[in-house]
Amino acid sequence: MTSALATATGPLDSAVSKVKRHILPLFLVMFIANYIDRVNIGFVNAHMQTDLGIGAAAYGLGSGLFFVGYALFEVPSNVLMQKYGARAWLTRIMGTWGIVAAAMAFVWNDTSFYVLRFLLGVAEAGFFPGVVFYFTQWLPQKERGKAVAVFLSGSALASVLSGPVTGALLSIRGFGLHGWQWMFLIEGGFSVVLCGVSWMLLKSRISDATWLTADERKTLATSIAAEQAERDAQGAARLPVAKLLKDPQILLFCFLYFAIQLTIYAATFWLPTIIRKMGGLSDFEVGLFNAIPWLIAMFAMYCFAVLSAKWRFQQAWLAAALVIAACGLFASTSGNPVLSFVAICFSAIGFKAAASLFWPIPQGYLDARVAAGVIALINSVGNLGGFFAPAAFGYLQQHTGSITGGLYGLGVASLIAAAAGFLARNRLVNRDAPADIVHSKAH
Repeated sequence: MTSALATATGPLDSAVSKVKRHILPLFLVMFIANYIDRVNIGFVNAHMQTDLGIGAAAYGLGSGLFFVGYALFEVPSNVLMQKYGARAWLTRIMGTWGIVAAAMAFVWNDTSFYVLRFLLGVAEAGFFPGVVFYFTQWLPQKERGKAVAVFLSGSALASVLSGPVTGALLSIRGFGLHGWQWMFLIEGGFSVVLCGVSWMLLKSRISDATWLTADERKTLATSIAAEQAERDAQGAARLPVAKLLKDPQILLFCFLYFAIQLTIYAATFWLPTIIRKMGGLSDFEVGLFNAIPWLIAMFAMYCFAVLSAKWRFQQAWLAAALVIAACGLFASTSGNPVLSFVAICFSAIGFKAAASLFWPIPQGYLDARVAAGVIALINSVGNLGGFFAPAAFGYLQQHTGSITGGLYGLGVASLIAAAAGFLARNRLVNRDAPADIVHSKAH
């Protein structure tokens, strides 16, 4: 059957199909575990305050410190990945983040919480680039965008699954441990086990893939080597960060993505707290409610993608999504917990759609020779929103007893970003911009 398939489709097509079947399901599960270990503290804010005395300000700061560690060590991690190979480095990343995530079960005060959240960011740094690098070694360029899109669907799936799974684990008791401790141990332990699976299933080189025929291995390796030689011959431009930041458009792109990420991570880390205010809900029920906005957002993202493809004016669609997000955020300050939750669901339509609508704009503006570096810069600056949003919300909760001011601030930021979006240019300098890299940042 296998040889017949290779004969019918050609050795390159059959090899690509087999590679996808072998690595994509594993990477999808790895990404879900990665995301859950990153955001599961959103469900234990109240528990840690009761059991350890970790207040809202400390919780918010600790939530954000993850992104500081992640940003500081992403480049060194990428350098080491080039040295040791994606297979070994991805396994190392997953093992260390699993250990740190499990160790969160034993925090005892604010300082230990800060240290472990920072170390979790350090441990996770390089995971996403590592997966993209693995794709470059195993898939032709025309197939990478599709593979990354499938891989990134793990973000949406994890947003939906994290609530019910984490909520169920919080109900576990035994051996003198609280439910939140069991949650960290089990979810972190799953990542540790999964790193062993990745080591067994991933291969370092195409020549090691025994599940490919000799003809498929040779054809696939030759195709990827030829693409790499062509890229080397063209010579990608390497511009220093200081020079890139002199371009007003790039600065505008950084601001737009920062505003989008600010809202996404504020909702990610504080949504369970908002849901709890509805009262009378178990941890599992909080988890189920937490999945609702992300389910709605998944459908909305698809609808926006279809509409923006049919009526092309990307800046207008981005602005519309940000205005929807702002309206939902303003409405969530009503004071009624149920109405606030409904408003956040409405807001999620906007900020999740905005995250995917944003990237085609810089993709069209940038020359392909500098696109990868600039997109990495935009992503790094944008992810700082993951630090500022939870930290600011925690400070407001601690000192005012409410996050209403933070919600107003996010709404204003979304409106400013909506207006600024019309200033963004998306002239098509080069239509050959690396779509796989651009799509890799869409979520």
